[in-house]
Amino acid sequence: MVPPLQYSRYGWGVTDYRPAVCLVASPGKRSAILDLAATLDREGFAGIACPSLGGTMALCTSLAHVTNEIPFFTSIQPIYLASAHELAGTASHIQEISGGRFSLGIGVSHAPALDRMGVTAGKPLADTAAYVEQIRKGAPEVPIVLATLRDKMLGLATVIADGAVWANASRSHMAAQLARTPAAQRPGFFLGNMIPTVIDADKNAARAVHRKTLRMYAGLPNYRNYWKAAGYEDEMLAIEAALDRRDHDAIPGLMTDRWVDDNTLSGSASEVRDGVEAWREAGITTPVLTMSSTSGGQAKAIAELLAAYSD
Repeated sequence: MVPPLQYSRYGWGVTDYRPAVCLVASPGKRSAILDLAATLDREGFAGIACPSLGGTMALCTSLAHVTNEIPFFTSIQPIYLASAHELAGTASHIQEISGGRFSLGIGVSHAPALDRMGVTAGKPLADTAAYVEQIRKGAPEVPIVLATLRDKMLGLATVIADGAVWANASRSHMAAQLARTPAAQRPGFFLGNMIPTVIDADKNAARAVHRKTLRMYAGLPNYRNYWKAAGYEDEMLAIEAALDRRDHDAIPGLMTDRWVDDNTLSGSASEVRDGVEAWREAGITTPVLTMSSTSGGQAKAIAELLAAYSD
C-alpha cells in the first residue's frame, strides 16, 4: 500500500505515487463504476477524471459521497452546454460536500460534437475567459482547470486558472511546450494529461485499440494542427489527404507506431508504470490514464490497472 497522498490547497496530491484514472459512468453501469471509484480511493490513486461523455457533474456529485480521500475533476465540462451561473452553483455544492476534493475542468469541446447537439461555438479564448470570470463570482472556492492543447490556451490557463489538462498529447512535445510557457510550471499549478492506456504485453494488439481511440481525434483540425507542431506533419498530411478523398478506412494505417506510442501507453504492467514516470519527467505532474483493454471493457481495463499497481 502506498503512503497517504499529501494535498495541496487545490486538493491535488503534491506527492503522487500512482496515476489518476479516467472513469466513464455508462448508463446501466453507474453503480459498478462508483464501486470502482471507491476501490481507486482505497488503493491510493492520485485522482479521478470524469470526461464529457454525459452526466459529468452528476458523476462528480456521486463521487463526493462514495469516496473519502481521492481528489476528482471534470475533464471536461464543455462551457457551451451549461450556463456559468448554474455550473458554479453545482460546482460549489460538490466542493463543499466532498471536503474540498473537487476541481472543475472546463473547455470548449470540439466543433463536430457541438454541431451534433445544435450548439454554435464562439471564440474559444474570449469565451473561456468570460466563462471563468462568471464561475469565479459564483464559486470562488472551486479550483478551475482549463482543457488545453496548444500554447495560447495554455498561456490563458496560467493567467486565469489553477491548472491545465491535455488529452492525447505527445510526450516528446511536452517539455518544449512547457518551456515556452514557464508560468505553467509554477508550484501548485495542476498539469494533467489524459493518456489512452492499454496493459497488454502484445504491443501490436494494444496499438490496434489505440488506433480506434485516436481515429476520431485525427479527424479534428485542431488536433492535427497540434500534432503537426509536435513533429508529426507527415502523418497528419497523409491523414488529411485520406479525409479529402473520403477514404476513412485508410486512416488507422496512416497512424505510425512512433506517433501512436508518443500519445499513448502500451505494454506490460511494468512498461506502463515506467511510461507513467516518463510522463512525469516530461512535466505532467498528474498523468490521467484512460484505460482500455484488448479483452474487455472499462471494468476489465481498470482491473488490469489495479493489478499492475498491486506489486
